[in-house]
Amino acid sequence: MMLTASLSIWGWGGLGVVLFLITFGPFAIFYLAFYILCFIGGGFVVLLLFGKINSEKHLERCEHSYLPSTQAAILKVLEEMKSESKPIKIDRRLTGSSIIDEPLQQVIQFALRDYIQYWYYTLSDDETFLLEIRQTVQNALVEFSTRSKEVDWQPYFTTRLVDDFATHLRVFRKAQERLNEREDPKQRKDCDAPDELLDSFFEAEVEMERKICRDVVCTSRKDEEGYLRDLCEVLLYLLLPPGDFHSKNMRYFLREVLARGVLLPLINQLSDPDYINQFIIWMIRDSSCNYEAFLNILKLTDKVAELEAVKDKVLEELQYLRSLDTGGDDYMQPMGGQAILFFWLTVEGYRVTAQQQLEVLQSSQRDGKKQSSQTTKGLLRAAALGVYDQYLSEKASPRVEVDEASVTRLAQKLNKEDPTPEIFDEIQKKVYDMMLRDERFYPSFKQHPLYVRMLAELDMLKEPSYMGSDHGDGDDLSSGSVDESAQLHAFISDTGVCNEHGKTYALYTLTVIRKNSDGSEDIWKTYRRYSDFHDFHMRITEQFESLGPILKLPGKKTFNNMDREFLEKRKKDLNSYLQLLLNPEMVKACPMLMPHVYDFLENKAYSKGKGDFARKMDTFVNPLRSSMRNVSNAVKSLPDSLAEGVSKVSADMGRMSEKLGQDIKQSIFKVPPLIAKSDIDPEHCRVSAQLDDNVDDNIPLRVMLLLMDEVFDLKERNQWLRRNIKNLLQQLIKATYGDTINRKIVDHVDYMTSPEQVSDYVKRFRDSYWPNGILAETPPRRDKSLRMRTRVAAKTTLLGIMPDELKHIIGAETTRKGILRVFDMFQHQPLNRRLACVFLEGYLETLFPQYKFPELFVKLHSRSPRVLRYSQKLRSLQKR
Repeated sequence: MMLTASLSIWGWGGLGVVLFLITFGPFAIFYLAFYILCFIGGGFVVLLLFGKINSEKHLERCEHSYLPSTQAAILKVLEEMKSESKPIKIDRRLTGSSIIDEPLQQVIQFALRDYIQYWYYTLSDDETFLLEIRQTVQNALVEFSTRSKEVDWQPYFTTRLVDDFATHLRVFRKAQERLNEREDPKQRKDCDAPDELLDSFFEAEVEMERKICRDVVCTSRKDEEGYLRDLCEVLLYLLLPPGDFHSKNMRYFLREVLARGVLLPLINQLSDPDYINQFIIWMIRDSSCNYEAFLNILKLTDKVAELEAVKDKVLEELQYLRSLDTGGDDYMQPMGGQAILFFWLTVEGYRVTAQQQLEVLQSSQRDGKKQSSQTTKGLLRAAALGVYDQYLSEKASPRVEVDEASVTRLAQKLNKEDPTPEIFDEIQKKVYDMMLRDERFYPSFKQHPLYVRMLAELDMLKEPSYMGSDHGDGDDLSSGSVDESAQLHAFISDTGVCNEHGKTYALYTLTVIRKNSDGSEDIWKTYRRYSDFHDFHMRITEQFESLGPILKLPGKKTFNNMDREFLEKRKKDLNSYLQLLLNPEMVKACPMLMPHVYDFLENKAYSKGKGDFARKMDTFVNPLRSSMRNVSNAVKSLPDSLAEGVSKVSADMGRMSEKLGQDIKQSIFKVPPLIAKSDIDPEHCRVSAQLDDNVDDNIPLRVMLLLMDEVFDLKERNQWLRRNIKNLLQQLIKATYGDTINRKIVDHVDYMTSPEQVSDYVKRFRDSYWPNGILAETPPRRDKSLRMRTRVAAKTTLLGIMPDELKHIIGAETTRKGILRVFDMFQHQPLNRRLACVFLEGYLETLFPQYKFPELFVKLHSRSPRVLRYSQKLRSLQKR
């Protein structure tokens, strides 16, 4: 029975399944499962929503049952705050000077726009944060401006700044000396390696500073950023209001902007040697490049990269000039004179090469170096024979046609005598005369279109005649063709004030009239400055000493020398000077004077015989000239080194001492010691610690002694010479109104810190970083060749501006070494970073004298391993 029932259930069930599949299809089972799942899920959703609504209602009833109701006033305040925000008022006054505040506000606006707004607006449109940052920055600037006005900057600029630089130079000099003292030739060969020099420099620094060494800060980017962050956080503490400083977000934000956005890029730029070299060239851009200094730099350099860069540029320039200078070849070839031109150029090249080789040989022999003279002479002989065989021998094709007697004499010299740079001079002069006078060459070339093209390429077509249209026949007054019976008259017809490169000076218009023996007159105008008159007067009174008591040039005036009334008075005095100079009796008494007068009155740029330094020195010591004339004789010849210069001065000191003024004699031989404190070790102290107390108030003497001691190493070389230089400077400054110079220096410092100058500084900063209101792009790093050429140019310019008078006093070699030492110091970026840090620290100590910044710097820099090693070394020595 049970079996029958079970079969019936399965049968009916199977029948139902079959009928379901036939009716709804084979996929009906999946649809059925999907519908069941949707039904169950929908039920859960309904329960969730129902429970959420009931739960919120229950929680709301609980809150109202335990918390007091919100007051109506609070709700009203919340509504007003949502409706509108109260604007922050920005006071645009920063320094109290409108001419400074205006560009400073533009700098703040540009900085916020380019460094903050560009990313902040991607996060929020709320202006409150930006306004608060601007207000905080302005508060800091107001506090900074207030403190700056309370500081006397004169001691900083005339003492602290100079002392920091001189001390830095002293440490660098000590580092070089240590490397040069190494006995191992291999170590000495590597003394210029950057790592070796840096190690030696910072070892010398820690010995001088004892508790401070900046090696970690200057050589590690990470440590430098940490140092700047710590420094900026201290500055923010001093400058910001307490509320802004205690806001960590605001403090950290401003600290990063100031450290990494301002100070670090500034130090990177100021410490870049290439930037410093460009700045040197820009600072002395008015001085002309000295050819002799350029050759000396090339001879003395030990940097292959510098020589390669100059060589590449020279080859490039030669290629360009040869591409332009095709007129000579194109013209001389059809005229049959190409060989003559090439011979003359080849001989010129031989002369220069021979001179250089013989100079090198002589220099090596003086220095005791072994260099075979026979090898050098053999090379020169081979070069001379090559020139002879190519252009003058019977086998030469084409051959330079000159008289056979000259060629024979040259051949005999080449066979019997040592070759000299002048061995081809006789034949070269004949070739030159041939090219100059032969109608085939220069005379006909002047009529050729190529001559006009050459003048245009040399930019000589634009130059007017020296004498102009009023000069008659255009004779050159400085030549010997002037009619000796001609009478010359000159007077100043007009006076004007000119401004060139920021320098203002008076310019006098001279009208010159020459009456010739045939009754004709030549009239022209020329222009001269007072400095031209002064130089001319110095030149003729030195050559003709009898004119000194007769000719009196109007004196120089330092202040108000552009005043119209003063210029008219000087014009009158200079006219009297000219009339006395051109008086017929004066011409008759000094006939050799007239060529100098002609040269001065010629319508051309006057070539000064003395530099600015010499003219200023002459003005200063003019009252003492008679007594000091023998001093100049003692140092007339240029010494090659300091020792030689000292020996020459010492040799004549006995003879000239009797004729020196009593005051100068006493000052020379009664000199107090330069080091006032016996316990100061000159090797391990700052430069300013060795100055006398009696020079502390004399600003120019203090500055000159600080710099001359370290730049030219006078103190180490010869104490006698240094004492005499010091006393000479003292006498010079007293004779030239030292108080006036002091006052001018103080006035100049006041001028540098005046509102007008500070405003100019801010404007220059704004225009350099944001030209035309747009953030300047970072310039690409210049290629190595260009940087090396800039380096050579900077060295040449520095060496070229040194006055010859300074070389006479301390020696040419000493002067050159001192200038190149200063230049080499600036070619190491870590050392430049150290100098920038020293300047920054000195500036902060001056700005905040009431705070313990020196102790702070000791803590910041005492983390250097060198300081720890040096402290341990001192403790171990004390125990012994």
